[in-house]
Amino acid sequence: MLTCGRFLSSSSAAAATTASFSPLRTLTRSLLRRAHPRLLSSASAAAATAVEPDTKASGGGAGGGAGVARPQWKAAIDFKWIRDNRDAVADNIRCRNSATNLDLVLELYEQYLALQKEVERLRAERNAVANKMKGKLDPSVRLALVEEGKNLKEGLIALEEDLVQLTDKLQLEAQSIPNTTHPDVPVGGEENSVVRKEVGSQRSFNFKIKDHVQLGKELDLFDFDAASEVSGSKFYYLKNEAVLLEMALVNWAIMEVSKKGFTPLITPEIVRSSVVEKCGFQPRAQNTQVYSIEDSDQCLIGTAEIPVGGIHMDSILADSVLPLKYVAYSHCFRTEAGAAGAATRGLYRVHQFSKVEMFIFCRPEESDKWHEELITIEEDLYASLGLHFKTLDMATGDLGAPAYRKFDIEAWMPGLERYGEISSASNCTDYQSRRLGIRYRPTPSEPPPANSKKGKGAGSGPTQFVHTLNATAVAVPRLIVSILENFQQDDGAVVIPEPLRPFMGGLEVLSPKSK
Repeated sequence: MLTCGRFLSSSSAAAATTASFSPLRTLTRSLLRRAHPRLLSSASAAAATAVEPDTKASGGGAGGGAGVARPQWKAAIDFKWIRDNRDAVADNIRCRNSATNLDLVLELYEQYLALQKEVERLRAERNAVANKMKGKLDPSVRLALVEEGKNLKEGLIALEEDLVQLTDKLQLEAQSIPNTTHPDVPVGGEENSVVRKEVGSQRSFNFKIKDHVQLGKELDLFDFDAASEVSGSKFYYLKNEAVLLEMALVNWAIMEVSKKGFTPLITPEIVRSSVVEKCGFQPRAQNTQVYSIEDSDQCLIGTAEIPVGGIHMDSILADSVLPLKYVAYSHCFRTEAGAAGAATRGLYRVHQFSKVEMFIFCRPEESDKWHEELITIEEDLYASLGLHFKTLDMATGDLGAPAYRKFDIEAWMPGLERYGEISSASNCTDYQSRRLGIRYRPTPSEPPPANSKKGKGAGSGPTQFVHTLNATAVAVPRLIVSILENFQQDDGAVVIPEPLRPFMGGLEVLSPKSK
């Protein structure tokens, strides 16, 4: 660490200031200017877009901060933990196929610590000079102290500007670091995922089966052609009983999940880009799945997880309200960039769809338990419909940046002749809450002593970040695919699963329309 020494009055003092700061500032600025190409699919691609010109002066009264790129938000990242667990973090990044540049993050962090220490030292010197000027002084001594204070202030402003820029650079790089991974998660790509559970078996058909596209045409349930003309490819109209089926799936799921203590929500479907980023998505990266609204800081949601995650943003929750459990209905919008081929045709992969999402805010020590609860709810829902499916513990290479662990459910779709994902359940631990600023204040395990001072009693302890979890109750198009293909009959009709019939006015069978 370079030291600046004490400053003397006169122009030589200013020269000494410049000389003593120069090496540290040069090194810092070389890091700030350095270009570091990364894959645009990494989470940092989203973070890298979350900057805007800062036309205000930087902190500490600096006047030269105009035009400095500043992040719109900061995550509460534990850099000391990352540095102290460097090998484990590097291994996790590698297993999850992340493009994070850990070496750069740690290099920036060391520079940040050094620069912060230098700033603090200069602040202390400036305060010491200010204290010396409080008493009666010889005019020449006072003049020297005034000059010394001026030089210290100018040097401090310059270093504070550098500290702001370095902090922003460090934040943008570190936001791409993925969450830690549960020790039981299988390592590798999607093919290494492990089957946790299998429910039911593939139905045997004694007739030539049809896929959902053909069934929908014969039952007059969809219109893809008209939607393509009106909106583009991968859009659709639902018609006739398909409308009732969507409403039935939504109402049935909300009712069943609400019985388990979840609060129903209908969410906004346009949110700020920063909220999308905080939840771990990439609104402006190449091949993003997020629709961004031009000339605004807003996006269409790809899942209700985003607005529900933001409902308690920047707040401290009472321990007594946890866990907070929500079941949210929304439309979802996804670009589905790069998706093509027969395996994605029809309703299987579309740009707009309805979904019912479960979301939980809980204490850290309870998130594994609630993760199991969420996957159990999903399995019970789909088993009650009579679907054949398997639950997978997804491998590291298939985990998004926020997920600590993720379970997927894939249902057998006989018309497509394959299993297709119909839901997932993720434990994101504190990855999202550190970005969204959601904490809680644990209740003390023991009551405060009778003579404790005011403000030191219950509810006054340190806060902790909550854990967040999300899980799909119903992704409507995928379940319509599953129902039509699994419950088709030899005469072209489709039997409605019994739990949905009360929500369809008692309708039991979808029959082909007479020609």
